[in-house]
Amino acid sequence: MSNATGTRVLKSWDEQEFTEADGRKLTRSAIEYSYTGAIEGEGVQEYVMFYRSEVSTTFVGLEQITGRLDGRSGSFVLQHTGELDDTAAVVTWTVVPGSGTGELSGLTGSGGFTATHEEAGNAEYTLDYDFA
Repeated sequence: MSNATGTRVLKSWDEQEFTEADGRKLTRSAIEYSYTGAIEGEGVQEYVMFYRSEVSTTFVGLEQITGRLDGRSGSFVLQHTGELDDTAAVVTWTVVPGSGTGELSGLTGSGGFTATHEEAGNAEYTLDYDFA
């Protein structure tokens, strides 16, 4: 297993509510990130988010990253699950099996990040990975 670390920087976030009931709502978010460190490239993702309240949210999503991972080029998809409270978002992710392209074909792994509100969506990430 290899370990990849670096920084992900928020480029854009477009969130739209699609249903609400008794103060609880569901939203869709289209998000773009740039990656530096072991991952060099761009990420495009979609989240579906459930807000229990203004300070308690659960979300799931998929992100496609295109670029390089420790010198290998291609793309891969991460499946995200996370929780957001009034201080931070804690996210775990796994590489979607079969999603690696190019030199990233056969990529497997998992990791995640924690992003505080003060960091405005930017975070230090980790990805433990291997090739099947």
